[in-house]
Order: sequence, then structure tokens, then C-alpha cells
Amino acid sequence: MGVVAALVRSSFLVNAVYAESGRAYGLTPQQGQLLCVLLSQPYGMSELGAVLGLAKSSLTGLVDRTSRRGLVRREPDPEDRRAVRVALTEEGARVAAEFYAETCRRVERLPAGLGEADRDTLAELLARVVTDNKVPTVFGETGDTASGD
Repeated sequence: MGVVAALVRSSFLVNAVYAESGRAYGLTPQQGQLLCVLLSQPYGMSELGAVLGLAKSSLTGLVDRTSRRGLVRREPDPEDRRAVRVALTEEGARVAAEFYAETCRRVERLPAGLGEADRDTLAELLARVVTDNKVPTVFGETGDTASGD
């Protein structure tokens, strides 16, 4: 299998894990990503759109739906009175932490057939691809709910 097919099929595999974990918590994969991003800190809408790669209208809908579930809230931005930030509610922080931990457990099992040295090599190579392409942090290190690269 070539690198293109391997990367594309890997992304489908990880997306399937996100969807499977999300179903256990009644979340869409996008809501799961939103909660994971907000674990580290509240974000302004434009920052959040950039991190998640969403247009303003799509992000607004995502935040609205997640807010109706009581998982996120909009709050005034202390730096700009005209702007709002999106933050986790207490319930959202609980669900986000559980979803994050469950998703980590599931993703960690994906390369189970590899030995430790191969897993380390895979992590190193993927980290280089992610870093070289300036992929925003949507998911940190296992057990790290900060921004972790």
C-alpha cells in the first residue's frame, strides 16, 4: 500500500473511532472535536473556526447544537466586548474528559499489532507530517488535556 492510500485509509479509521466514541456519549464526531479543543481553554469563534477548519455558519450551528445540549456556553470575551468566547460548561467538561479518555483508549488499540519500536517510529513519522503541515491541535497527547503537540 502506498503512502497516499495508507494516510487516507488511516484517516477513515480514526474518524470511525471518533464516531464510535461519540455515539457512546450521544455526540457527533464534530461535537467531540469541539469538546476536545475546548478542554484546554475557551476560544473565540474565529479562533475556533480556524482550529476546526469550519466556516462561520457551520461553526455557529455546531456551537448552537452543542450549547442546546448544555455542554458549551458563550461568554463575553474579556479582551473584546463585541466578541464572545466558547467555553465548556461543568457538564461539558465532564463529558469532554470522558469522551477524550475513551477515544484515546480506542485509538491506542489501533496499532496494537505493532511492536514498541514500530509504534515509536510510526508516532515520530506521523508527528513530522502533522508538524510540517501545521495541523492545529485538536487532540493532545494521551492523558494530556492541554494543547499538547
